[in-house]
Amino acid sequence: MMLGNKELIVSRPYKKVYRDGDRIVKVFSKDHPKANVFNEALIQSRVEESGLDIAKVLEVGTIDGEWALSMEYVEGTTLEELMKAHPENLEQYMEQFVDLQLYMHSKSVPRLNDLKDKLNRKINSLKDVVDATTRYELCTRLDSMPNHRKLCHGDFNPSNVIVGSDGRMTIVDWSHATAGNASADAAITYLEFALEDEKTAELYLNLFCRKSDTAKQYVQKWLPIAAAAQLTKNKPEEKEFLMRWITIIDFQ
Repeated sequence: MMLGNKELIVSRPYKKVYRDGDRIVKVFSKDHPKANVFNEALIQSRVEESGLDIAKVLEVGTIDGEWALSMEYVEGTTLEELMKAHPENLEQYMEQFVDLQLYMHSKSVPRLNDLKDKLNRKINSLKDVVDATTRYELCTRLDSMPNHRKLCHGDFNPSNVIVGSDGRMTIVDWSHATAGNASADAAITYLEFALEDEKTAELYLNLFCRKSDTAKQYVQKWLPIAAAAQLTKNKPEEKEFLMRWITIIDFQ
């Protein structure tokens, strides 16, 4: 794989993301597992089969000995940027955001990994952070939750929604996608908002529950589980906040 007129747009410890003409190229660090790169390409390719209008995978290869993933470039501005630039339109943007998430949840991708299996692995990986009793309680709660096979993004937040000049919204970054319970996906989104601003998080949750006809208490039952999953990202600045949610077993 070759890079032409590359423009760095995202830099993370394990990857750099470039725009190269009409494509996006993710270049992963040398210690990033090869299997993870192919798995991300496979997940996104399978989501393409759902009929959602998303960026298509173009190529998997190497650049200077590092694994790279190429996909279509989507022109536009992130919904996160629009929300920050026009706070007076926050409710309108949030309505569109929730509508898009619910449309995504209406799709199914049969060959995706199961969300509950993924969450169970994440909870059990927290041995150095969460005690055995709490892990047991979290896994027991997870096991008791209904099994669904809806398309779940796993990291659905406004930075992963591109808004085109015509208003079309495109969801990007499908590396965490699974098949599972839509309310679990909503709980993850709620926590991502709450880490920044709890009022915005409440606006999101109220809209999601109203539009999906879901009891707020039901989404809240997923929050300790979602917090445990978020904790595996090992972000020190989030730990105290997430641990408070993990220790909440019952909502009154």
